[in-house]
Amino acid sequence: MDIHFQGALVGLATFLIIGLFHPLVIKGEYYFGRKCRIWFAVAGVIFLVAALLTPDTTLSSLLGVTAFSCFWSIKEVDEQVERVRKGWFPENPKRKKS
Repeated sequence: MDIHFQGALVGLATFLIIGLFHPLVIKGEYYFGRKCRIWFAVAGVIFLVAALLTPDTTLSSLLGVTAFSCFWSIKEVDEQVERVRKGWFPENPKRKKS
């Protein structure tokens, strides 16, 4: 019986990638406001292109998960703005309103 670790590796990495994006959204909104959405979009496109061009299935999967985590973060930035408005997270007093 052969044991294949690729699925477990992709699952663990997906868990860690999603966990990494939560603080990235919070910090991005805190320091840059809604403007950070463009960086998530650009990064998402770069990771998606890399996923499409990578022949290794495991690496391509991880790049794809990262790409779509970036795309999901665009939506999450807007929701983080709302959470800050409700007082659930601190507002950056040094950032100018745009």
